[in-house]
Amino acid sequence: MRDIGHFCQLVASLVANLAPFDKHVHLCMLAVQTNLGVAMASAQAHKPPNNVVLFSGHMIDAPDRTVPRFPPNKESVASVAIANTLSEVGVARGDIAICGGACGGDLLFAEACLARSMVLELNIPFDEPTFLANSVDFADAGWHDRFLAVRSRATLHVMSHELDPLPTGDNPYERNNRWMLQSAARFGTEKIAFIALWNGEGGDGPGGTKHFMDEVRDMTERIYWLDTRQLWD
Repeated sequence: MRDIGHFCQLVASLVANLAPFDKHVHLCMLAVQTNLGVAMASAQAHKPPNNVVLFSGHMIDAPDRTVPRFPPNKESVASVAIANTLSEVGVARGDIAICGGACGGDLLFAEACLARSMVLELNIPFDEPTFLANSVDFADAGWHDRFLAVRSRATLHVMSHELDPLPTGDNPYERNNRWMLQSAARFGTEKIAFIALWNGEGGDGPGGTKHFMDEVRDMTERIYWLDTRQLWD
């Protein structure tokens, strides 16, 4: 791709120096330059990612939550911590980001990845209306609109549409965690990094960040734990 880029620069120089009366040659050279530019963009789009970053983290607390876990006033703290961690991972344009789409950690991570021109995949366990009701809309404060904005720039994968029916005894959130991990592994486990915005405790139910952390530890050592017990202090 470096050779193509060098050739494009050479063509551009030739085009710039063509005499005005070389009209047909000028047009031909411009066409060549345009096609080479398209070739470069296509090659960049199909370049394998250097990093595939998975995320799991707490949702923003519901208004009636009795024991705080991710208070809304800590959103900016979490956002900065996620952005700094992406820099530490060394992500670049075209790297892959995979997460759910819940209010709080997921959407903060998604927004930060899109700001870095990463390729975003959202994996949700239920159809969109059900997911929004369970994991986004309860928090209010514009999270619904933020989900829609992120989704418009991502590839949305709905587990209930793309996988076989949930086996008896399996948990949809745990299955979604495993699905995201399997999706990341298609590029090679050595490329996987995992960011967790987590207080180190069990979740409100199965399939939370603790479960994801346990699954990821069997696949990669590139784990970045943003411990909210320290971040919130």
